[in-house]
Amino acid sequence: MDESGSPQRPFVRLPPLGALRAFEAAARRLSFRLAAEELGVTPTAISHQIRQLEEALGRPLFVRRPRQVALTETGAALAPALSQAFAEMSAAVEAARSRPQPKVATLSATVAFTAKLLAPRVRRFREINPGWDLRLHASDEAVDLHAGEADAAVRYGLGTGGGLGRLPLMRDRFAPVASPRLGLAGVEDLARHPLIHFDWRIAGAATTPSWSVWAETAGVPLGDARSGLTFNDENSAILAASAGQGVALLSLELVAAELASGVLVQPFGPELDGWRYDFVFPERAADRPAVRALRAWIEAEFSRSGPSQGG
Repeated sequence: MDESGSPQRPFVRLPPLGALRAFEAAARRLSFRLAAEELGVTPTAISHQIRQLEEALGRPLFVRRPRQVALTETGAALAPALSQAFAEMSAAVEAARSRPQPKVATLSATVAFTAKLLAPRVRRFREINPGWDLRLHASDEAVDLHAGEADAAVRYGLGTGGGLGRLPLMRDRFAPVASPRLGLAGVEDLARHPLIHFDWRIAGAATTPSWSVWAETAGVPLGDARSGLTFNDENSAILAASAGQGVALLSLELVAAELASGVLVQPFGPELDGWRYDFVFPERAADRPAVRALRAWIEAEFSRSGPSQGG
């Protein structure tokens, strides 16, 4: 019995498919020559295939007469079953060939960008690209676009890498934000609340937005600007700030919804420059339908939302 409860059929080693196909055509046409024309081979090849099949079965399939062949009793019994089997295989192959291919476009972006700026906009993707499905790949590790791990990506930082085309999206800005429940009135109130940090994955830049850089820019002494609460991702830092757990130095683009709704407030400046978000794709794949679909969506959404453009 198999897993479905049906009795298992004993394994039977089938003769070569080519020999079965040659016999089926010759049996249907009752002619080696016509079978050869149908299959695009020589009559000698048909004769050889059928002889091979007869040897495998241990019995003749045709009575060979001058310029004429006739089926033996075994051949007459075998031919209809093979004709039906080949017809069903042809129908199955044609159905598979004509089955619509799903159209899926995969966009990779950081976890925070995906959650805050892409997920709220996914409905528009299908409106702009009917018949397409969208797959969002959220990761803070850059995927290999040249290897096909995604069709395109939104990258943030100092460069895009070789062989990639890019579409500048926005220049980021950072500022202190907090829950209005903390009642921050001025920079002097920072001393009463924990500072919220997140670990940057972009290394090698002295201008990485941080509380230390902000304090130097603002001319405000913060004591130990590295103390407080530290998270390894921006989403967690945003949630902690929204819950009133402290004051966070966050991307104003990523917390735009929280600022608009009043969940977070920006009590004071100054603002720090961040880097630019770019829509990137392999240059050799610029005309691929999936890349075009993603680009049309990204351009429409970010031009509608009106982010600041980076140079």
